[in-house]
Amino acid sequence: MERVILAGADGVPAVSYVEDERYGLPCADLIEVVGPGAIDAIMAKLPGWAVAGPVDLGEALVARGARVMRHAHEMTCEPRTAPPAETGAPDGYRFVPCDRSAEEVFAAWRAAYPPGHPDHRSVDDAAALGDVLTPLLKGQVTGEILPCSLLAVDRDGVVAGGVVVTLFHGRPWVVEVFRHPARTPSGLGTRMLAAVRDRAVADGWERLGLVVSEGNPARRVYERLGFTLVGSSMTVVVPG
Repeated sequence: MERVILAGADGVPAVSYVEDERYGLPCADLIEVVGPGAIDAIMAKLPGWAVAGPVDLGEALVARGARVMRHAHEMTCEPRTAPPAETGAPDGYRFVPCDRSAEEVFAAWRAAYPPGHPDHRSVDDAAALGDVLTPLLKGQVTGEILPCSLLAVDRDGVVAGGVVVTLFHGRPWVVEVFRHPARTPSGLGTRMLAAVRDRAVADGWERLGLVVSEGNPARRVYERLGFTLVGSSMTVVVPG
């Protein structure tokens, strides 16, 4: 990944980053402070950009008027040595490949992130389907969907939940763990993710990664299944 150097007013390099896109905005991803004047340089030269990097940098930008988009924690798991867990589908459900259309998946996925949830998408249903879920399931956001992904369907074949794993920067990355809260039993998410762990091992993967938002109670589930904290980051939007 080629890094871009951003200089301060004095011409001295202040930050480096990888140019990307996030939330429909240009993004300075994996940003690192490399010299003095980093905050001033970002505020002056990246108005309207998303900036993703260390939490302390994000907090300093927030103090200057930036808006938090996501405060997240990266976690990884080595499935072969992870704690045992139930991997079978609960009564009335079965696990199937993640090969349904975005329209079929949408109702359960959307219900899993209601207003007030740390990962709620503050867009209307049409935008959530067309701009978020559809490109994700087509492999256009974080990479191709891996075979270890799965969906949970009820007796009528209606999608009730799922775990979506993509090939992100050459490694398996859990990008979605969701279930319809009103139509599924408690514990379905744990079973789905445990099943995905086993499938990842069968496919030859030695490690799974994911990111969980600050305040998301699912983090406790991930920890029980052997995911451990690697690092934290914050994504903010610089005022335009």
